[in-house]
Amino acid sequence: MGRVTERRRVVRIRNGGAGVRPDTLVAEEPLEIRLNGKPLAITMRTPGDDFALAVGFLVSEGVLAAASDVQAVTYCEGATEDGSNTYNVVNVQLAAGVPVPDITLERNVYTTSSCGLCGKASLDAVRTATRFPGIAADPVRVPAEVLSAMPDRLRAAQKVFDRTGGLHAAGLFTAQGELLDLREDVGRHNAVDKIVGRAYQSGRLPLAGAVLLVSGRASFELVQKAVMAGIPVLAAVSAPSSLAVDLALESGMTLVGFLRGPDMNIYAGEERITL
Repeated sequence: MGRVTERRRVVRIRNGGAGVRPDTLVAEEPLEIRLNGKPLAITMRTPGDDFALAVGFLVSEGVLAAASDVQAVTYCEGATEDGSNTYNVVNVQLAAGVPVPDITLERNVYTTSSCGLCGKASLDAVRTATRFPGIAADPVRVPAEVLSAMPDRLRAAQKVFDRTGGLHAAGLFTAQGELLDLREDVGRHNAVDKIVGRAYQSGRLPLAGAVLLVSGRASFELVQKAVMAGIPVLAAVSAPSSLAVDLALESGMTLVGFLRGPDMNIYAGEERITL
């Protein structure tokens, strides 16, 4: 699996006895995302699907909508003093005529808690920035029994998690429960960006009629990323935050939390979940 996993020495204690053995760990490395050659953001991620991660991030920032918005996505050579390629710096070159947002070392955008926006201001920022505002009108319906089977399908498809036990996952499903795509990463937001980025690269945005399932909790940031990609249903195996629920209600999204077997809590858009 290349750089996705690494081996480390570990002292393992079991039943009162100790032994030394190698252990498989998930890899974590920084990825610098550049836009038209200028630094935009750095995220800690599991290497792999870096181009999808970069463009998915830009979709969630409201920079990209159509596949024609991008001229090229490349790794940056000469990222180190000796000029070697670390494969940890990606540049997204916009197509001619695509507006370039103001880029500063301290990103003043709505996607992170450090941006200085909160509450209603954050909700307004997402609503006005999304290129796919039709979520509220999406007619998709998902049977509760289909939704309840999705976590097990997601878990069964997590190949790297089986080896490391240290990854989050995001899965894209149809309303009939078919798993369309799965990405794993040390960061939940990165896994979602990879899902969105791959859909962007294949010209499938907006993701109308789709269900996004995440392996952890549903934060405001994850709901925001789903809204920006036009996804009408977001489900999580753990709890949502209060602002995540507010954004789901504001956007017309269906938000499900504590999805565990046949049990679930529907925090917004309950009309889409059928019994």
